[in-house]
Amino acid sequence: MRDHYHLYGLGAALVDMEITVTDRDLTALAVPKGVMTLVDEQRQTELIDYLQDHLVASKRASGGSAANTVIAASYFGCKTFYSCKVANDDNGRFYLNDLAAAGVSTPDLRPPQGITGKCLVMITPDAERSMNTYLGISETLSKDELHPPAIAAADYVYIEGYLVSSDTGRAAAIELRHRARDAKARTALSLSDPAMVQYFREGLLEMIGDGVDLLFCNRDEAMGFTGTHSLEGAAQALQDYCRTFAITCGADGALVFDGEHSYFVESPSVKAVDTNGAGDMFAGAFLWGITHGHDYETAGRFANLAAGKVVAQYGPRLRPEQHQELKREFFGS
Repeated sequence: MRDHYHLYGLGAALVDMEITVTDRDLTALAVPKGVMTLVDEQRQTELIDYLQDHLVASKRASGGSAANTVIAASYFGCKTFYSCKVANDDNGRFYLNDLAAAGVSTPDLRPPQGITGKCLVMITPDAERSMNTYLGISETLSKDELHPPAIAAADYVYIEGYLVSSDTGRAAAIELRHRARDAKARTALSLSDPAMVQYFREGLLEMIGDGVDLLFCNRDEAMGFTGTHSLEGAAQALQDYCRTFAITCGADGALVFDGEHSYFVESPSVKAVDTNGAGDMFAGAFLWGITHGHDYETAGRFANLAAGKVVAQYGPRLRPEQHQELKREFFGS
């Protein structure tokens, strides 16, 4: 009997370094606030050198948007598989070990020489995250990293929108959507970041093709992608691109659409200290919910609870034990 996966993910492999900074630091470094900016290794080194005094409390963690989502889904109880590309260096080994510790399956990788991708995540006092990413070897992620047996055995495949910035990554995402369709697996895609929507909209349209089953985005991404000026307008327009969707609205809640009915689910009241990973956690919790028998409204409420826990602490992910604690808190068992 072949393996079965609730979720197969495709995305960049990035080792995150999270640092607290001030708005003055961002201005001095000319770092755009609240978005992900792609940089080369020299620029990232310049940023790290400037922030040397901030690095004392920094932490290293495996990251990348889709990876955060897949790891969250795995800790909640999904059987998961992740395709990515790391180099044969210390960060690459750290990354693969971190995935394995979270119960995420990967292909039998023999990493090539190169540099594993790195993301410098700068958190300001208002809890906003500003990311500067050096993709490293992840920039060459391609169709070769896809794992057809796992795709065929998955309920859902999940594609991060960040792949649109790489020609080979975008082609891999499109190939994954085709393979998923052939295998009758459902397709989920995240728009990932307002900058991706602003600068790579045509590429995102290629990745979406004739439509995906489930689209994740936040309110700004939804309006930017559809060229609308309200949540209601964006929700109506998104139905041209997907069968169902979830639009996160931060502290205001989330709007989920199951193909027939829309539900607005409130967010818990929390003091946000770090919004990094909130959308990724929402997607992971939501995908766990809908692959384990819960309807969209229930999955949305649970996902909001999980995202609220993430923003109330530093780092893009919950501690392993917090996932089961959340399930007990929400479902009562």
